[in-house]
Amino acid sequence: MIHQKFRKWGLITGGLLILLAATALLALCTGSAGIEIQKIPDILFNQKRSAEYSILMDIRFPRILLGMAVGGSLSLAGTLLQGMFRNPLVEPYTLGISGGASLGVCLNILFQFHAILGIIAFPLSGFIGASLVIFLVYGLNRGNRSVRSNRMLLTGVMISYVASSLVMLLMALSHSDDLQSIVLWIMGSLDEPNTTLIRTACIGALAGLFISYFFCMDLNALLLGDEEAASLGINTARTKKFLFITASFLTGLSVAVAGIIMFVGLIVPHFVRMMTGPDHRILLIASFLAGAAFLTLSDVIARVIISPLELPVGVITGIIGGVMFIWALSRKKVSL
Repeated sequence: MIHQKFRKWGLITGGLLILLAATALLALCTGSAGIEIQKIPDILFNQKRSAEYSILMDIRFPRILLGMAVGGSLSLAGTLLQGMFRNPLVEPYTLGISGGASLGVCLNILFQFHAILGIIAFPLSGFIGASLVIFLVYGLNRGNRSVRSNRMLLTGVMISYVASSLVMLLMALSHSDDLQSIVLWIMGSLDEPNTTLIRTACIGALAGLFISYFFCMDLNALLLGDEEAASLGINTARTKKFLFITASFLTGLSVAVAGIIMFVGLIVPHFVRMMTGPDHRILLIASFLAGAAFLTLSDVIARVIISPLELPVGVITGIIGGVMFIWALSRKKVSL
């Protein structure tokens, strides 16, 4: 029985890796300048640097890496939060983490902190904003011993609305150049030319996945409830703090680098959980890989649907995610 379970997990992980590789290859070939798949090896290994080589390595490949990192991070953050709250509707946006990250990045754009700290100011401001919100949510509910997940979730939703209102206030007070930067960033895009930010997003995503596996058994125990988890020897308060920090780090970094991209942290864990079950030993890595493939594919659609113009990838994820979520609810197969 155990061997069958691990075999199934291996097949799921292998299948998702193949899906991710196929999606990346599709993204590498697709665009306004179509490049045939059979020509890619010759372009990459040819000694002479060509225009097609620059398109592949300087534009599309960094974009694919960023899509994988951001998609994996958002999906993983949603998985952690849903497991912790035992609520399949929880994601970084409903808890206000993304709103806090958005507010932090908007303040960075408006007050030009990046001119002093450099490009690292974007992920730093996003992480600080996300962390402040999640600690505020946790702090407002910590004093009540009878607090339940629903109350903390409601607090996060209200703080998210406040953060969104503050972002709109900053947009109303900003100059035209800053307003354009904020609007373009809010719509969400993987068109990030800075290799430092892309490298930071990739390292942060892999670090978040690595750290989350230290708590996979704790997450499995939390599915039984806080009291049952405590009876199994789990320090629920400490575990939730670390999970909050990990989720806010992943979300803040993603929002700071790519803007607001909705539904990835909500939809992907839903469908992956249908396939793998609730065991976080497989659910974490499967959600990470599926989120990376989903966002990469969404970016391909955003680039080609009205080519040569490009849609914000957040629009595509919102449409696809909303339709898939309604379909899943109508079939009544969504469970935690």
